[in-house]
Amino acid sequence: MTTFAEPVTIAPATAATTVDLLTRLRAAVAAHPARPAVHAADGSLDFAALDRRTAALAAALRAAGVGRGDRVGVHLARTLDLPVALLAVWRAGAAYVPLDPAYPAERIAFMAADARLTAVVSADATPPVPAGVAVLRPDAEAPAADLEAPHPLDPAYVIHTSGSTGRPKGVEVPHGAVADLAAGLEGIGAYRPEPSVVAWNASVSFDASVQQWIRICRGDTLVVVDDARRADPARLAALLAEHAVTDLDLTPSHWQLLREPLLGGEAAVPRLFMGGEPVPERTWRELADGGIEAFNLYGPTECTVDAIAARITGPGPHLGEPLPGVRVRLLDERLAPVTEPGAVGELYLGGPGLAHGYAGQPGLTAGRFVADPSAPGARMYRTGDQARRSAEGLLEYVGRVDRQVKVRGFRIELGEVEHAVAALDGVTAAAVTVHEPAPGDTRLAAYVTGPAAAPADLLAALRAVLPAHLVPGTVTVLEALPLTPNGKVDHRALPAPAAEAEPSAEGGGVAEQVAEVWRTVLGVPEVLPTDDFLTLGGHSLAALRVVHLLRRKLNVELQLRHLLDAADLAAFTQAVVSAAAAGPATARPTLTPRRPAVR
Repeated sequence: MTTFAEPVTIAPATAATTVDLLTRLRAAVAAHPARPAVHAADGSLDFAALDRRTAALAAALRAAGVGRGDRVGVHLARTLDLPVALLAVWRAGAAYVPLDPAYPAERIAFMAADARLTAVVSADATPPVPAGVAVLRPDAEAPAADLEAPHPLDPAYVIHTSGSTGRPKGVEVPHGAVADLAAGLEGIGAYRPEPSVVAWNASVSFDASVQQWIRICRGDTLVVVDDARRADPARLAALLAEHAVTDLDLTPSHWQLLREPLLGGEAAVPRLFMGGEPVPERTWRELADGGIEAFNLYGPTECTVDAIAARITGPGPHLGEPLPGVRVRLLDERLAPVTEPGAVGELYLGGPGLAHGYAGQPGLTAGRFVADPSAPGARMYRTGDQARRSAEGLLEYVGRVDRQVKVRGFRIELGEVEHAVAALDGVTAAAVTVHEPAPGDTRLAAYVTGPAAAPADLLAALRAVLPAHLVPGTVTVLEALPLTPNGKVDHRALPAPAAEAEPSAEGGGVAEQVAEVWRTVLGVPEVLPTDDFLTLGGHSLAALRVVHLLRRKLNVELQLRHLLDAADLAAFTQAVVSAAAAGPATARPTLTPRRPAVR
C-alpha cells in the first residue's frame, strides 16, 4: 500500500510558477525523493530511483543521436520500463511515439515509418521498425546531463489515431498543451492538492493515457495496471485496494464491469474520471445518487485529451464547461453560432491545448484545424461532434457528423476498417458498421461480397494487420451491398449480422448452456466444440460478459482465466463442468452505492 509519511501539498501550476512538467518533476524529486513514484507488476520505484533511471536512459538516447524535436518510438509492455522510457524521451528533448507490442508487426512498422523515428526504446532486439533506426534497451545508460526545459511548442508526443483513408494518422501534441492539461484539471479541482495514487489504466497508444501517466510529474504515485489485471475486474479491484488508489480513469463500459467488485469491496471507491464515450443516463444517476465522486471528461486527441469537464452530479448527462483557456464554439454549417436552446451544431475547440496537427500531413491538418473568426490569428479544431445547449444551458452531446464511432472507448474510423477488409483476397466490396448485440456491448460488423469470401479466413487475415479493437466481431457475406439512389453503400439498410437472442434461464445440459451463452455474447448463429473464442470475434469485455452470465446462470465459481486459458469451446466447457463440481459460487455482496471514505 502506498503511504505518505508527512502531510504535503502539491503546488499547482499557475502563471506565477512554471507549468513545464519536467521542471515540476524535478521539484517533486528534490522535495520527496523517497516517496513512491511508480508501482508495477515487476516492482516499484521511488522518485529518486525514477530520476536516476530516466536521466541515464535520456543520456543514452542523446548519445545515440537523439536531439531536440526528434521522435523516439516506445515499444514496451506495461512494466516499470514504460514510464521510465516516456520521461527519458522528454528529458532527451524528443517526442515519444507509442508502439504497442500487442499491435500487428505490419501496423507497428507503418507507424514507425510514418513518424520518421530517430530511435526506438524496446525490450526486443529487433522490433519491427525501419532499418537505420537506433534500438536502445530500456536499461541503457550514459553519463547524465539534462537539456534545458522544453519550449512550450516543442513536440511532446505523436499518437496515431484511426484514419478514414485506411491508414492511421499521427497527431503531434506540444509540451505546452500537455502542461496546460494538467494545470487545467488542477484548476477545476479534478486533481487534489495533496499527493494522489493514480491508476494508469489506458493503453499508452491512446491519448487517455497521457492524462493518467503525467500525474507522476506533479508528485503523484503511479500504479501501472498490467494487461492481465486490467482484463479481470476482481483482480483489478484488488490491485486498486492494495495500493489505496485514489484516482481511476476508465470508460463507462469498463465501469459496468468494475462496479460490482468496487461497490461490493471494503476499499473506498476511487475518484472516477470517465471518458472515451458518452456516459449513459443510468450510469450518471448511479454515480450521482450514490455519492461516488466522478468527472465526465470530453476531448479529442487533437485537443490534448480533455477540453471540457463536468462533475457527475445534479442533472443528467452533459459535457460540462471548458477547462481554463479552452474556447468552445457551437457552430452551424456556415460557421455561424448556434444559440437557440435545443438547436444542434458542431463543436469547435480552440485555445493553447490544440495539437500542432497531423504529422507529415499538412493538407489534412488544414482541413481540420481552421481559422477561428473570434480570435484573429488563432486556430480552432473541427471535432465532428454534434452538441446542443439544453434549456438550462447545459452542453449536451448529440452524435457525430461523420462515420467516426467509439467502441469500448476506442475512437474508430469505419472507413479504415472498410479499407482493410476490402483489401483482403476474395473480397470484391466491403462495408463496416456497428451493432449492439446486448445493451452496452457495441461491436463492429463487417459485410462483404465475393465468391470466395470465407468469414473465418477473413477475420484471421484481419487480425494479422489490424489491432484487436479494429477487428470486426462478425463478417457477413452478401450477394450485393445495398445502395442509396446515388450509388453509395446504404449502411442503414445492411441486415443484422446474425440472429441474436438472450440466453434462456433454463434448459439444456452444461455444454448446451455454455454454447448458448457464446452464441448470444458473440452474436453468431452457431458454435462448434473446436471454435476458439477470439477467432469468433471475442474480446476482453465480451469474455467478462460470458463469465458473468454463466456465473449467474449456473451458480458456478468461474473466473476470467478459465475462458482465456481455454483452447476452444470444448476445453472451456470442461472448465465450467469442473467449476460446477467444486461447489456453488461465492455469495456476492449487496450492491449498495456508498460515499467514498475521506482520504
